[in-house]
Amino acid sequence: MDKIKMYKMIADGTSVSVYDVLEWSKWFEIADRRIAHTQVSDDVEVSTVFLGLDHSFGGSGSPVLFETMVVGGDLDGEQERYTTIEDAQQGHDRMVASVLRK
Repeated sequence: MDKIKMYKMIADGTSVSVYDVLEWSKWFEIADRRIAHTQVSDDVEVSTVFLGLDHSFGGSGSPVLFETMVVGGDLDGEQERYTTIEDAQQGHDRMVASVLRK
């Protein structure tokens, strides 16, 4: 079984591996993991966050550490995941545009 890979994000948006679960959990508890948030309407929002765990689930390549999700509206539950903060920021903007087109 593959070991879960933990990461924390430092001030410049860089992700760094963490090997100590206590260190990671203390960081995760207080970290501001929000990358972007857009309140599209009273009942629809788009949120992009740093996940802190590699969501490639043992896949090869770069760790998948960021996620954009829609809450509410026609695209409720729609999500995309990314490997870099730059891709996450661009993905957030694309998702907001998709919500606005609905």
